[in-house]
Amino acid sequence: MMVSHNYLTSSIGKKQIMAITGLGLVGFTVSHLIGNFLLFLGPDAFNTYAHTLTSNPLIYLAEVGLGSMFLLHLVLAAITQLQNRAARPIGYLAKKSTGRGETFASKTMAYTGLILLAFVIIHLINFKFGSVYESTIEGETVRDLYKTVIEYFSNPLYVVWYCFAMVALGIHTSHGFQSTLQTWGLRHPKYTPMIEIIGMLYAIFVTVGFSACAIYCYLQN
Repeated sequence: MMVSHNYLTSSIGKKQIMAITGLGLVGFTVSHLIGNFLLFLGPDAFNTYAHTLTSNPLIYLAEVGLGSMFLLHLVLAAITQLQNRAARPIGYLAKKSTGRGETFASKTMAYTGLILLAFVIIHLINFKFGSVYESTIEGETVRDLYKTVIEYFSNPLYVVWYCFAMVALGIHTSHGFQSTLQTWGLRHPKYTPMIEIIGMLYAIFVTVGFSACAIYCYLQN
């Protein structure tokens, strides 16, 4: 137990757990985006997908696991941020470069993380617990989530907010992806540039992909 406790309270322990939960969230984000692409195929395709997903009894276990992973990632990130601030010398009049290749994404992780926290809360309120409509697919009554999504994005302000949050997601994950691999020692002069490119391509993919879904839904109105 002592070893486990020391690991969880150590800096490297928290960073490694953050890395694992971060990769889990990255995987969920990609699968969620692929599901959202069914919006382009129309209400039947999207509602069938949503119904198949939500009617699976394992969905509750998956939601608990995903929620726990998100909260653990959030709490550890907050603790690490506070500890880093407490460890900094007092009296800096201006920030000095650490010489470790800091980027805009790395310096704004806390801010983009807060934006994403707000986004997740608003997203759940408006879609999971939002307006409920019914539709019939092959004689079966299902929730018309497609209509809920289209209705939400009929407001251009919601579209702007959604796209803004997706830009924050892209910025956050562009650094988080490569930082995660670095935490586990996967940093090498030969492979690091490739990892950085993959992280950037992933960030562009999710930002453009999710934003395109929102814009498409707005245009349907």
